[in-house]
Amino acid sequence: MSTALTDLFPHPIVQAPMAGGVSVPQLAAAVSEAGGLGFLAAGYKTADGMYQEIKQLRGLTGRPFGVNLFMPQPEYADPAAVEVYAHQLAGESSWYETGLGDPDSGRDDGYDAKLAVLHDNPVPVVSFHFGVPNRDVLDSLRRAGTLTVVTATTAEEALAVQRAGADAVIVQGVEAGGHQGTHRDNPETDGTGIGLLSLIAQVRETVDLPIIAAGGIMRGSQIAAVLAAGASAAQLGTAFLPTPESGANAVHKQALTNPLFVRTELTRAFSGRPARGLVNRFMREHGPYAPAAYPEVHHLTSPLRKAAAKAGDAQGMALWAGQGHRMARELPAGQLVEVLNAELAEARTALSAAGEAEGEIR
Repeated sequence: MSTALTDLFPHPIVQAPMAGGVSVPQLAAAVSEAGGLGFLAAGYKTADGMYQEIKQLRGLTGRPFGVNLFMPQPEYADPAAVEVYAHQLAGESSWYETGLGDPDSGRDDGYDAKLAVLHDNPVPVVSFHFGVPNRDVLDSLRRAGTLTVVTATTAEEALAVQRAGADAVIVQGVEAGGHQGTHRDNPETDGTGIGLLSLIAQVRETVDLPIIAAGGIMRGSQIAAVLAAGASAAQLGTAFLPTPESGANAVHKQALTNPLFVRTELTRAFSGRPARGLVNRFMREHGPYAPAAYPEVHHLTSPLRKAAAKAGDAQGMALWAGQGHRMARELPAGQLVEVLNAELAEARTALSAAGEAEGEIR
């Protein structure tokens, strides 16, 4: 397997691109400077907004970094179901004294314009979420000197990533916080996600691509586990969310270890697509009724989420988090990379010692 991607960063630690203002240039720069691979999230930004963040990041570090794009979504949402959900959210609108958003605010997230910027101003790595770009897109980025990575949540999706010509695949287990990067949003598969270690094994037997493992990873020992299972690197999101460089709302950061929030669930309540977050009032009340309609529901609830955040109300916010959220550490991002790498080294030493001891016994 090619090492072109992992040769870019000395430690096998990738900071997940978390859209919605979390993965800011300061966070990506701190991770890259510490020897990991920092990422900017272009999702929900304009093409110019993405470009300005790339410029800012380049002013903070000369180390490699990545930019993540959301794939355009097909039009298969039921407008009537979205309208019914909007009526259900009327009470939230009154409570937060704000109108609902326009569900028809756009489906492609400025995809073509962002690709144009990345062709004119190439970055080291570009990753894709919610689908697979066609081969022409990946080939054109490669000619520009960019390595490409695509998220997959099944072995079949990983095979599609390989056939499209990507340089690596992000294998996302069901433990991961935020949106599942499924290539098609099929409500019939809700609740059927695969755990990370099982998924790595399945993908290894299906494709020859380097694997970046994502899903619930919070400690260096877990990084050692996914590397032993066949991954080339680990991607961590929730672990970096409470860092001071993260752009996450303070209420969101505090909620990760707040005893009020004891578990996570996958929900469509906030965006219309399955995403893992801390279970709060909004999720409990609206999750069972939210339609499969992304990004319509995302646009619809956007003003509510912003109003809840402004009010400091964690019960109305999308508190995205992976299953390991209670293990979050409030460390500077660069220090967290160093701690994770030290834990990884310790775990590898322990595994090596155990292997030698077993050999002596035999």
